[in-house]
Amino acid sequence: MERGRKKPILELTCSVRTHIGSDDEAYSSCFQLEDDIGNKGFRLTRDLPRAGAKALAKNLRVLLPKVLPLSEILRYAINHYRNKMMKRPAPKGSGPGLNLKSGIDHFCVHPGGRAIIDEVGKSLALNDHDLEPARMALHRFGNTSSGGLWYVLGYMEAKKLLKKGDTILMISLGAGFKCNNCVWKVMKDLEDKNVWKDCIDHYPPNTISNPFSEKFGWINDESMNFARREDYISRLYTNNN
Repeated sequence: MERGRKKPILELTCSVRTHIGSDDEAYSSCFQLEDDIGNKGFRLTRDLPRAGAKALAKNLRVLLPKVLPLSEILRYAINHYRNKMMKRPAPKGSGPGLNLKSGIDHFCVHPGGRAIIDEVGKSLALNDHDLEPARMALHRFGNTSSGGLWYVLGYMEAKKLLKKGDTILMISLGAGFKCNNCVWKVMKDLEDKNVWKDCIDHYPPNTISNPFSEKFGWINDESMNFARREDYISRLYTNNN
C-alpha cells in the first residue's frame, strides 16, 4: 500500500444477488409505465410485499451459511430436523429460525417504505433498535429507492454505532423483482456525522407519524393501480370544499 493512502473504512465480505423475474406476480409487482396522458411512473401493486419476502428468503438461504458461525447453522439444522420429525410447525413470529445476531451486528434495511421495513423486520425477527436507522432515513429523506441504503448506513455512523470489527447486513430490494444483499465488515471506528450533521442530534424524534397520512391515505386505495396528477388535484379539491 502506498504511503499516505487512506485505509478503507469498510470491507465487502459477501454479496448475493437474487432475481425472481420468472415469477409473474413478482415481475409485475413493481413496474415502470406511462399513464393515459404520458406521465412516467412506477406502479406498485399489492403483491409487492409478498414478492419482496419471497426474494429475500431465497437470497438468505444462500447468504446466511456464508456469514453465520457453523455452530448456529448446526443448531438450526438440528432443531429443524427435530420439528419436522415431530411434525411441529414453526412458531409464529419466529423469523428465519436462525439467530442472525450470532454473525451480524447491524442491519441496513432497504428504506423503501414503512411496509417494507416492517415486513423485513418481522421476517428476520428484528427489534426497534435494529430497524431505527432505516426508519429514520425514510423519515428524513423519504423513499430514495436503493440509494437510501447509504443514508441508513450514514445514520449508523453519525450515531457512533459502528465499531471496528462489526459486521453489517445490507438488504436491498428492487424491481425485477430482485434482492441484492451483502455483508460489510467495519475496518475502524466510525463517527463522521456526514449528511446527518445538521439534524442527527434530534434523532430519533418522539414520533415519526406522517402528518399527511390522513389527508393522502386514499393513494393506497386498493382500487387504484396508478396515481395520476389529476387524481391528486381532484381529491384535494373535494377535501377542501
